[in-house]
This record gives sequence, C-alpha cells and structure tokens, in this order.
Amino acid sequence: MARLAQTPGLTDVQQEILSTVRQFVDKEIIPNAQALEHDDTYPEKILEGMKDMGLFGLMIPEEYGGLGESLLTYVLCVEELARGWMSISGIINTHFIVAYLIIQHGTQEQKEYYLPRMATGDCRGAFSMSEPGCGSDVSAITTKAVRDGDEWNINGQKMWLTNGAYSSVVATLVKTDTGSDSVYKNMSTFLLEKEPGFKTTGGLTIPGKIEKMGYKGVETTEMVLDNHKVPASAVLGGEEGVGQGFYKMMDGIEVGRVNVAARGCGVAIRAFELAIKYAQERETFGKAIIGHQAIAFKLAEMATDVEVAHSMMVNAARLKDAGTRNDIEAGMAKMVASEAAARVTTDSFKIHGGYGYSKEAEIERLMREAPFLLIGEGTSEIQKQIISRGLMRDYKNKA
Repeated sequence: MARLAQTPGLTDVQQEILSTVRQFVDKEIIPNAQALEHDDTYPEKILEGMKDMGLFGLMIPEEYGGLGESLLTYVLCVEELARGWMSISGIINTHFIVAYLIIQHGTQEQKEYYLPRMATGDCRGAFSMSEPGCGSDVSAITTKAVRDGDEWNINGQKMWLTNGAYSSVVATLVKTDTGSDSVYKNMSTFLLEKEPGFKTTGGLTIPGKIEKMGYKGVETTEMVLDNHKVPASAVLGGEEGVGQGFYKMMDGIEVGRVNVAARGCGVAIRAFELAIKYAQERETFGKAIIGHQAIAFKLAEMATDVEVAHSMMVNAARLKDAGTRNDIEAGMAKMVASEAAARVTTDSFKIHGGYGYSKEAEIERLMREAPFLLIGEGTSEIQKQIISRGLMRDYKNKA
C-alpha cells in the first residue's frame, strides 16, 4: 500500500526493523491508545513488547547488548511509534538521550555499568534541565552541587521530567562552582540513580505526576533534591566532566531535536491518515467530501506538509550519522515538523467536523497532543535563534 514519508536508500536490515515496528504499532498501539490515554494509564504491556524487540537498545553499541543502529534508524522507528501514540515515543525519547550522553561522554565504568541494563529497558533514563523558574534560559538554573570530599551534595528543584517516576537514572544539569568567568563552564551533568516510582531515594524525591491537557500515559514530574549526596563518580564523564555539563547536555539536545521532529512527523502522518479515510466515508450533497475541491486541496496541502517535514528530519539524522555538525538542520527539522504536526492535525480536525470534537474520535486526542511538540526541546522561536546563529557562523564574511 502506498503511504507518505517513504525513505529511499535504506538497508534490508533497516527496512526489516521498520516493518516490524510498523506491524507492532498497528496491532498493539493504535487499538489500545485511546483507552490508555483517556485513563492516563502507563502503557506497561506495550513497553514490554518494545523491550522484546530491543527498541530500548536500538542505538546502544552491540558490545553493551544493544543493536548498534544509526540515528536514522532510530528516528524512523520513533516516527512509527508516534504515529501510533505520541506518549510512547516520549518514553523512549528521554531514555535515548541519556543513553546517547553516556555513549558519547561517559567514562568506561559508566558505560559498562549503565548501558547493558539500558539496552534491555530494565534501566530507563530521564533527562532534566528545566526548573520552575527557567526553561530555555539554561543559564538561569539554580539547582547546585557542592563538593564535599569524595561526594557532591545537591540541592534544588527540577521540573518537567518525562519518565520522572519510572526511570532509574536521571541525567541532571546543575550548577557547580568551578571558578570560571563563564556561567556555562560552571555547570556539570550528574547521573542520579533512584528507585522507580513516586518516592524518595536518599535526598531525591519524585513527589507525583503533573496533570496535563494531553501527552498522557507517560508521566511528567518534578524532582526535588534536598541534600542529596552522590559519589564523585556520578558526574557524567568523571572528573573531566566537571564544568562541562552544559556542552554535553546541548549535544544530547541536538539529537533530541531530531527525535522531536520524528515525533511531529508521526503525529502528522496519523492525522493525515485519519483525515483521508474520513473524507472518503463522509458524504455531503450526494458525494464523499473528498470529491469537493476544498477538501481535496486541503488534503494535498497536508500531504505536502508531511513530506517536507519527513525529508528534513531524515536529512538532519543522516548528517549526524555522518559525523557532520547538524545544529542548523536539527533546528530546522524540529521547527518545521512541530509546526506541520500542529497544522495537519488542526486541518484533520476541521475535516472531521463535529465528530472530531467527540472523545471517541482519535483526532480529538491528537489535537491535545500536537501542541506539546511546539514546546518540547525548544519552541520555534528558540529554533530560529539556533538557526540564525548557525547561519551567521557559517556565512561570516562570505557575502
């Protein structure tokens, strides 16, 4: 069956992985997503299926028990998962960023300790930068770690942790006074271990989940750190990682933006699928509404939005896989895909008419989920800052 967002040049292995994930989405996620989302139920059974397929270790090297696949393979799988239910892709997104940080910047001991368990999904990761008083302005974080001999003592409050409860390790950015004149060189990333659940581990507390308009099923939490003591080995990258946390986290965010772009593509694809199916079934004035030019043209615009977003996401992933800097392309892909998801979902909602406003309609759920993508990993305004700065860097004195 022809479908949007095809990706040329994939290997047989990549095609087999994507086919398996697509079948899993059609069989296990789409039929169950509505009920789970409405009840705000954590999708444990679905996650067990993902663990069996090895999705939690998709990009983790084979030597640590993972599949050793590329970023492209990963984001194409995320696109499929988000097509089924965006919350599922959110669960694996933060896990993936933490695994990536450990692979790229962790000590050998940290890799050997975390990655084998992360590859199986038995140890899942969460990612924490935001605080109640700051979001995109990372320099304004106030959570602080003070060295005390062979330990660090951490105090502060973090916000908006996806996987905050069910994770076992949280990559957390905090202030550490290194004496540098640059605020960004006075930050370190800590790998904070904890017990899964809404509970206290040492001085680390996950008090409860934050209620949201959408993006349900996956929990979003705050994290309170009250004289939480961790060993020096908890710093990502060990002693050399002290004062380097901001730069390491930005590396993770860069691949995270490609991930969010993939999620936007998945939501847009599903919204389009629902719209074109409904347009062929619903009749007005003696014919299916797809026969009316206004609807047919709208579907053409939606399909074009999907294709553009998918192509930009694939390009950003391929650049990163090739070892090329992709901050501009990742920002572009995230901005375009998130805006496309919002636009296509809204147009699909309009095509559904009054039925789309009912709780039984799948598009109603997508209407509550798509707005999150406009915020996650930075708003479009933040992406424009990143893109423009990158352009000024690359085109300096070339005009």
